[in-house]
This record gives sequence, structure tokens and C-alpha cells, in this order.
Amino acid sequence: MKKIKIETTFDVYDSVEDLAIPVQKLLKKATEAREKAYAPYSQFLVGAALELENGKIISGNNQENASYPSGLCAERTAIYYAGSEFPNQKILRMAIVAGSTKNPTIKPIPPCGACRQALSEYEVKQNTAMELYFMGTSGQIAFSKSVENILPWVFDKSVL
Repeated sequence: MKKIKIETTFDVYDSVEDLAIPVQKLLKKATEAREKAYAPYSQFLVGAALELENGKIISGNNQENASYPSGLCAERTAIYYAGSEFPNQKILRMAIVAGSTKNPTIKPIPPCGACRQALSEYEVKQNTAMELYFMGTSGQIAFSKSVENILPWVFDKSVL
């Protein structure tokens, strides 16, 4: 038997102002996208914005449905649009802002498992790390240098 140890490392910033200007702008776009989310059932609004290597910013938000599995998360809304409209552009970074409309959300909210897998697919496809910045509606911002960092031992096409 052999043990495998997997570790992840995140940088945590206390304030949006502590981040580089391009990242601040991306978080602002994610916040704007969050404000347009459709979440009448959970009241949990999520906005995502990603920056492509050509400089374009793509945003998305969560879209709920009374048939719960039919909804779509903000991260996948944005990444699938980017993949559809700009299939050959690498995704440099993504910012995510998430939180409840009922209670303050002051801790960083990472992508759900399904979104981690979808993001991982694009990171593997482009063979380049994708930076992730995520936060609640206020408070600290977590930074991950890659999707692989938040989804180690990735399931990808190499096992198919």
C-alpha cells in the first residue's frame, strides 16, 4: 500500500482593493452579473466573469428553474458561452461573487463540484492554468492559481 498526500494552497485577500486593477474590474463584472441572476427559489445569487486571452470579458449568472436540475450555475453559464463564441481563446482568469439575499455572505464561496469539473475540462483543453478568484458578497477574496488546485486528481479525457 502507498499513501498519496494532496495539498492545495490559496491566497486570501482581505479586500478587493488589495488585488490588481484587472482583477478588481473582473470582480466588479461578476458582481454586476450576480445582480441579474434568476434565483427565485434559493435566493442565492451568483455572478461569474472570465477574461479571455484576447481581452474579452464574458459574464454569467445562475439561472434557476422550478425543475431544480434544469437550472445552471453562473460559472458554467459563462464558460459555456465563452466556449461557444470564442472556442480557440484561452481563459486566463475567472472571478466569482456569490451569496444569499437573506443573510450576509462574508466568506469566500468556491465553485460547486459540477462547476469545478466543467472548469477543469476547459483548463485541460487549453493546457494552461486558469486563475480563480472567489468571494461572498463582501469580505475576503480567495485566489487559486489553477482549477487543478481546487479539484486535484482531475477526471479528464485521458481516462476515457
